[in-house]
Amino acid sequence: MGCCSGRCTLAFICGMQLISILERQIFDFLGYQWAPILTNFVHIITVILGLFGTVQFRPRYVTGYAVWLVLWVTWNIFIICFYLEVGDLSKDSDLIMTFNLSMHRSWWMENGPGCRVTPVTPPPSWGPAGDHRYISIAGCLLEYQYVEVAHRSWQILLQLVGFIYACYVVKLISEEEDSFDFIGGFDSYGYQGPQKTSHLQLQPMYM
Repeated sequence: MGCCSGRCTLAFICGMQLISILERQIFDFLGYQWAPILTNFVHIITVILGLFGTVQFRPRYVTGYAVWLVLWVTWNIFIICFYLEVGDLSKDSDLIMTFNLSMHRSWWMENGPGCRVTPVTPPPSWGPAGDHRYISIAGCLLEYQYVEVAHRSWQILLQLVGFIYACYVVKLISEEEDSFDFIGGFDSYGYQGPQKTSHLQLQPMYM
């Protein structure tokens, strides 16, 4: 019963993680942030495998899923530090988010709650489309970096809960397998199936 309940809870958490990361993927696509897009894709695949392992009773899949969650939490902590400009990190850097392939911008920079976008100077013809260096953004109720931090914090919370339940489910599956092996081993020595009896009866011989 405990194993079934733990697996159902973990399956629900995996579903929540998939919904959350698909929402995250949409906004990263809108912002042309290629590094997060790639890591989001890997995360989606891993969560699907973790869900499969949970439903199909495959502890190795669940263990791999738990290991990935540790890496995923680390990545999200780094992104939070990036947007908060911890140390030498700069939230305007294009190298980390887009590998310098395009202009890095968070979708929330121009579309956050209350934000008003005003062109300052017309961008040059050679400039990338939507270059935010040539616009003025004012009136935002919440700066875009804090919206991004809130999204990443929610991701971290979901992954921590998923990691705890993944470890719990792996433990329960292992205990159940050990219990099954013990019962099978006990029966194999203590119980003998019905023996085939011969229909030929031996009669005593008198000499």
